[in-house]
Amino acid sequence: MSKSPQRESRTFLVGIARGAAGALLFSIPMLMTMELWHLGSYMERYRLFVLLLVNVPLLIFLADRVGFERTTTLTEACRDANIAYGLGILMSAGILVLLGDIKFGMPLSEIAGKIAIQAVPASIGALLGRSQLGGSSNDQDDKAHGCCDEDAAGGGDSDAVPDQLSTSYGQELLLMAVGALFLSLNVAPTEEIILISFKMTPWHALAAIMISIGIMHAFVYVVAFKGTHEMPAGTPWWHAFFRFTLPGYIVSMAISFFVLWAFGRLDAVAPTQAMMFAIVLSFPGAIGAAAARLIL
Repeated sequence: MSKSPQRESRTFLVGIARGAAGALLFSIPMLMTMELWHLGSYMERYRLFVLLLVNVPLLIFLADRVGFERTTTLTEACRDANIAYGLGILMSAGILVLLGDIKFGMPLSEIAGKIAIQAVPASIGALLGRSQLGGSSNDQDDKAHGCCDEDAAGGGDSDAVPDQLSTSYGQELLLMAVGALFLSLNVAPTEEIILISFKMTPWHALAAIMISIGIMHAFVYVVAFKGTHEMPAGTPWWHAFFRFTLPGYIVSMAISFFVLWAFGRLDAVAPTQAMMFAIVLSFPGAIGAAAARLIL
């Protein structure tokens, strides 16, 4: 049975509120990071444009998997992705004005750059808000008004996004890319990434790679977090390791190189040093990739 217009409007507004809350929760560390304020001012615009473009398909994918509501068509996923991007822009602009980083009289290009770079993690956070802040529309108010009787009879709310999602292999890799991008954006602008890479020896780098891969595998298959992936009985351990963990680390490394390039960290840098930067950044990126498989 179709829902009433009032309930549809309420569901939509609740989804928007959850998106705004998610954008604030997941982006506030970056909104209060000085390096990102400066990057918004001087970052080359074509690199910023590429970063914004890369974010679009990831948002559409996220909107389809864990968006504001269950989507059934590409058009609906694109609509929710646009809403998330809009929320990310609005929340970023509002917080930057509140913090005094955007002031009256600043050049328009500088304002746009500051907001645009912050809108990327904020828009991802807007879509993560549903999965992390609660996404069931079978809330107490609905129950109190008897709105869910027909849904209960039919086995649940048709618009609630499922908590357990079946994903294909390609979608698993995309989930890991989203997680790696989100955590990489948190730390890539900081000088610590450069400092740490200069302090590390090749042996440190090798250990960082092995530990990053080990943490990725343990997060998903060993330590039994909520959302842990259980392998079917009789499946050898190396199957998941070579099918998911190692490709996931390669995805994390690729995201690290992309973010470092976007932020201009690889300019006039020797290949070996660029590799060290990426290995250091892939450490949080790998954790983000593994966490994405658990929480999304």
